[in-house]
Amino acid sequence: MPAPTAAAPPPASIEVRGLTKSYGDHRVLRGIDLTVPRGTVFALLGPNGAGKTTLVRALATLQPFDGGTARVEGRDVRTQPAAVRGLIGLTGQYASVDELLTGEENLVMVGRLLHLGRARARRRAAELLDRFDLTAAARRQTRTYSGGMRRRLDLAASLMASPPVVFLDEPTTGLDPRSRRTMWDVVRAMVADGTTVLLTTQYLEEADRLADRIAVLHGGRVATEGTAAELKAQVGRERVTLTLARPADLPAAARLLRAADPQADPADGTLSLPLHRTDDLRALLNALADARLPVTAVRITAPTLDDVFFAVTAPAELETAR
Repeated sequence: MPAPTAAAPPPASIEVRGLTKSYGDHRVLRGIDLTVPRGTVFALLGPNGAGKTTLVRALATLQPFDGGTARVEGRDVRTQPAAVRGLIGLTGQYASVDELLTGEENLVMVGRLLHLGRARARRRAAELLDRFDLTAAARRQTRTYSGGMRRRLDLAASLMASPPVVFLDEPTTGLDPRSRRTMWDVVRAMVADGTTVLLTTQYLEEADRLADRIAVLHGGRVATEGTAAELKAQVGRERVTLTLARPADLPAAARLLRAADPQADPADGTLSLPLHRTDDLRALLNALADARLPVTAVRITAPTLDDVFFAVTAPAELETAR
C-alpha cells in the first residue's frame, strides 16, 4: 500500500525574495523573503521604523524597490505594476475619505474611478455599506463619522473592485476597543470569502487573534516567522510570577533566586521566573519560605507575542528606518 502523500501547500498569493530598499546610504529593507498563502491573514510586526510600511508601499507599487523580486497573484510588481494595481486594495494608516462627501458618495466616486460604471458602482457601494454596518449613515457627510466609521468606510473603498489581495497598514490604530473588534470581524469575513490580507499592526493581540502566520521585522530584515504558536514556543516555557507579602523583601528574594534569572518589578513587588517543570515551583516556594520571605500570590502564564517581540527586537541594536 503506497504511503500517503503530504498535502500540497496552498498557492502563494504574495511572493517576496531578497527585497531591498535604501534611501541614500540608509538601508531600509535588507533582503526580505516572504510567502503569503492565498486566502490567509499574514501579519507583519516590528518596532517603529522596522520597514513594515516601506514593504507594503513597495508591494502596492507606490514606491520602487532597489533589488529582489516581488509577485502578487503571479504578477511581477516591478514589470507589471498596472496588473498588480488591478488585483489589490490598500488601506493606509489614516482614513483617506472626502469629508465633504457622504459615505455613499465616497464609495461611488471610487467605483467610478475604477471604471465600474455608475449603476454598478452604486450597487457595489450599497453592498459594502450594508456589510460594514454603515447603511444608516450612508447619506451623512463623513465629517460627522466617528474614527471607527471612517476606518470602516476606508476599508470598504479598498474593496470596491473586489480585489483578491488587500494590504492593511495599521488599520485599527487609534480606534477604541469596540471599533477594533468590529474591524477584526470585518477582516475575518473578508478572508472567509477568499481574500488574502497582508496586515501590519502595532497591536500584538491583533496579530495573535487574526493572523495565520506572523513575521517580525527588525532592522529591515525578517527576524523570525511562523504561526503564533510556533513563535511563542521559540521564546521558552511558562513563567511564574510571585507576589511577595512585603515589597521590601524583593531584593533579598531576587538574590536568593538569582540562579533562576528572575525579573523583578519593584512597583508590584513581584518576581517573574521561567518555569521549566512543575516541581520547580515547589522548590521556589520552599526556598522563599525557608528564608522567611512569604509569598501571597502565584500566577503562571504561557509565553505571549509580547515575549516574542521583546526577545526578537530587544537584544540587537540594529539600524532602523522609517
